[in-house]
Amino acid sequence: MKFTHLDSRGEAYMVDVTAKAPTVREATAYGEVACSQEVMKALRDGTVPKGDVLAVARIAGLAAAKKVPDLLPLAHTIGVHGAQVDLELREDHVAITATVRTADRTGVEMEALTAVTISALAIVDMVKGVDRSAMLRRCGIIAKSGGRSGDWARELPTATWEN
Repeated sequence: MKFTHLDSRGEAYMVDVTAKAPTVREATAYGEVACSQEVMKALRDGTVPKGDVLAVARIAGLAAAKKVPDLLPLAHTIGVHGAQVDLELREDHVAITATVRTADRTGVEMEALTAVTISALAIVDMVKGVDRSAMLRRCGIIAKSGGRSGDWARELPTATWEN
């Protein structure tokens, strides 16, 4: 197996995408924040002491999608031309889905994953005073399109989500 970010000596480097033509690309990531029933009720009722958790989480995720090169040392600076973060209250967790789009030389998988994880961290930050057990789980890419490797998707996670 060859890793694209390792050179012939096994040292990390930033892949040169200069010669690649820009193409439309999209990636969708999914993640969850498991919360206590008390927090889930407060989220549904809008009574979390720190305010509108879902609005803050959505904005945090959108902002994070544009900061990936600042966080991941080998990530390229690309144009994030579209981003959407959706949050859904389920029985025992908040489901987060982020879709990021670009017309650039490399994909947006890391941008979508970053949007989901930072949205999740914003939720944990806002509910931790009520629920110290809140935790991130089941985070991953669920779909991508465009680029040399083409389209790929998997089913939304279930309780036994694997590969």
